[in-house]
Amino acid sequence: MASNTIIYKVQLHQNEEPNLASFLICPSIILLLQPKIRNTIIMAGIYLHIPFCKTRCIYCDFYSTTRSELKNKYIHALCKELTLRKDYLSCEPIETIYFGGGTPSQLDKEDFQLVFETIGKYYDLSKCEEITLEANPDDLSDKYLQNLATLPFNRISMGIQTFDDTTLQLLKRRHNAHTAIEAVKRCRENGFQNISIDLIYGLPGETMERWEKDLQQAISLNVEHISAYHLIYEEDTAIYKMLKQHQISEVEEDMSLKFFSALIEQLQKAGFEHYEISNFCQPGKYARHNTSYWQGIPYLGCGPSAHSFNGTTREWNVSSLDTYIKGMESEQRAFEKEELDIYTRYNEFIITSLRTRWGCPIQKLKDSFGNQLGDYCMNIATPYLKNGKLEMKEGALRLTKEGIFISDSIMSDLLWVE
Repeated sequence: MASNTIIYKVQLHQNEEPNLASFLICPSIILLLQPKIRNTIIMAGIYLHIPFCKTRCIYCDFYSTTRSELKNKYIHALCKELTLRKDYLSCEPIETIYFGGGTPSQLDKEDFQLVFETIGKYYDLSKCEEITLEANPDDLSDKYLQNLATLPFNRISMGIQTFDDTTLQLLKRRHNAHTAIEAVKRCRENGFQNISIDLIYGLPGETMERWEKDLQQAISLNVEHISAYHLIYEEDTAIYKMLKQHQISEVEEDMSLKFFSALIEQLQKAGFEHYEISNFCQPGKYARHNTSYWQGIPYLGCGPSAHSFNGTTREWNVSSLDTYIKGMESEQRAFEKEELDIYTRYNEFIITSLRTRWGCPIQKLKDSFGNQLGDYCMNIATPYLKNGKLEMKEGALRLTKEGIFISDSIMSDLLWVE
């Protein structure tokens, strides 16, 4: 799963209304808030979209391509964009780098070397603490991991999705459960001490027994981080067509809530911190790159469909590999740009901050957007504070254990609607 398109399935860049029902369960696009960090260094992030996949998973609607013959041209175009946009982050130190996709583990060592050489030449990496590679389990052979170990990567994010082989086949995943388990072990053997895995629940035919088996297997791997998302049937995906043709059935809403409840209960029991609605980590091992999105840190996104954010505007590249490469070759980047007004930034602040364990800091909200919107937020929040769905802790509005199950409704109410 792509991490520059990580968090919400809300296409604000296309001026669409947010699909609030999907806030709880979907891993997709980023809504970012304006940073107001005073008396501290703001460290930025870089996201690199690697669009290549061997095959297409039937549920995925991220931009990807199977045209691997264009990898060489693409890497050179990516490095060109990194060079041309070297001033976008105003020379702020880079704290995180994330290779998302697509399937970044389709690249070779030489491809990564060229990208890292370009980043090192034009960006300040003196404060860089986390460099993540998204990977497919069956790409992570010993030889491949040995090559990765010579590169700056210090975190692997692996798309496992489920340990049920029949379901993996249905989803057109390239790996099976054994391959995934062995891939995690090989990552350890090759020195990687920060491993994240992705799971999906609410899959066709999902039962509580199967979901709990997935959770127990995930816990037994002793990874540092687990992201778990409910399946979304996106239009124009193969699985959506299967649903409409009645080849598969969507799980009932009450089962979805039971799956989510089991997820929280089992992972917290195993010592994981529930630090964002869909994300869990061993103590202190939260995903720094993803967390920077929720905290409104500026970031540069390079590659087709990648988004960038500088605090007041959002940009996104064209979702076409051919157009992207052509634009970079002519140094005429194909992209769109959106100016974010105060109400849009307020709404995004609400959506992103409330998803996390740190909550929505009220004073920061008022400093950023004014007392009017701050008072508006508190007035709407009051009934939820009284009924125990929200709490005020350390100056921030936070979802309670009960509130997290209706988080989409709470966030919807707190949004500013003209």
